[in-house]
Amino acid sequence: MEENRQKEPQIKVLAVDDEPYMLHAWKKILAGSDCEVRTLSDSTEAIALIEQWEPDVTVLDIRMPNISGIELLKEIKNKNLHTEVIMVTAYATVETAVEAVKSGAFDYLTKPFTNIDAVAVQVLKAGRHRRLLQRNRELESMLDVRDSFEGLVGSSGPMKRVFELIEGVAYSSSTILLQGESGTGKELVARAIHHRSPRRTQDFVAVNCSALTDTLLESELFGHEKGSFTGATGTKRGLFEVASGGTLFLDEIGHVPMPTQVKLLRVLQEGELKRVGGNDTRKVDVRVIAATNVNLLQAVEGGQFREDLFYRLNVITILSPPLRERPSDIPLLALHFLRKHNKKAGKSIEGIAPDAMEALERNSWPGNVRELENIIERAVVLGRDQEVGLGDLPESLRGNSRTPAHIGTQMASMPYRKAKDIALGDFDRRYLTELLTQTGGNVSEASRRAGMDRSNFRRVLKKTGLDPIDFSFDKQASVEQVREKSAEENERWI
Repeated sequence: MEENRQKEPQIKVLAVDDEPYMLHAWKKILAGSDCEVRTLSDSTEAIALIEQWEPDVTVLDIRMPNISGIELLKEIKNKNLHTEVIMVTAYATVETAVEAVKSGAFDYLTKPFTNIDAVAVQVLKAGRHRRLLQRNRELESMLDVRDSFEGLVGSSGPMKRVFELIEGVAYSSSTILLQGESGTGKELVARAIHHRSPRRTQDFVAVNCSALTDTLLESELFGHEKGSFTGATGTKRGLFEVASGGTLFLDEIGHVPMPTQVKLLRVLQEGELKRVGGNDTRKVDVRVIAATNVNLLQAVEGGQFREDLFYRLNVITILSPPLRERPSDIPLLALHFLRKHNKKAGKSIEGIAPDAMEALERNSWPGNVRELENIIERAVVLGRDQEVGLGDLPESLRGNSRTPAHIGTQMASMPYRKAKDIALGDFDRRYLTELLTQTGGNVSEASRRAGMDRSNFRRVLKKTGLDPIDFSFDKQASVEQVREKSAEENERWI
């Protein structure tokens, strides 16, 4: 039975301000936002509390006695404390805003606040960003061990079984048959076996048997003598000879034509071959790893594949699991590909937003790991923000384009609790997207229309990852408008 999903811990917020009414204000502003709020009036105690409590977000007033907010921000960054910092001031200038951002502040707010809902959302956004970076650090540490399996990424049960089999078969010379759908990484498995075997100092040679004509495939595998066929202007060694002492990976083995299957069987049984057009027998010492995405037993029954060759290949079988059967590996794979294509594109995108990651985890991935990599590469190329957002993914992943039958088929392979959570999450997201669109991102009005109190509405909103600011008719009031508001108005709002 699946373990109960642990509730995500509250976002921890520390507010530092020498004005008691503002410390009280922060508790009121964040009430019902699923935050744990602590306040501090003495800025000299802030660093010690941050080190001890490790808040996700620290809100700092810029003008404070003893140590200013900017000085605290710089010390937080110098000590590499993992907290996002939001600066607050009633004396907004371009210079202070620029200094705060340059010093590493996540955001910059001006008192008095014109929209406390928007302020709460910004704090939550900073908290989610900090959690995202924390999750990325955890995934990065897991990715650091992937080289032991030559680039294979995964920590799920199905992948652990694959790793165990790789360990178990690597030091033998037995023929191995890799089975699995296209895009599941069968060649990576073959390379991992080779690089963990005694043959790792010799060549690993790969050939796609479905990409060549019958004549060319036979020539590629076994070599040919000069003049053996039209275009054979010289003698050529085949891949079996090239890979002698190492490993030969025969991808799409199910597409090898019958005449070539006969010669292939002889090499596997006797360890010797004849080049096309030649008479001399040549000895080769090759470990063969074959792969296929078709059912070879059915091919044998249908007369398309030799039974004796099938049993010669099928000494040890490793099944490469489809991505839909190991959804817990999706975050790890996504970050792996993000790192890879960041480097390739010269970018520094930090991570994947929670709503985008949830969309990736909901997808059924018919193209498996290869399709996921293509999606992440696209997002890196098109992305302009610090993280991959839902808008950077293709419409087919963002929308609810899957048919009910498709959804039902996919969910039937999941535990009941997970399938139910996904279905409810889809409903919440669609409902709240339409509601926030109609209300222009006004949380108070949206919660009223939904018949929910604002704290419960915010809690549901947080789970979906939607940001009311993205739906706002007027996303941000100008600094001039904010400064026109009096300090007395601030008291009224809180």
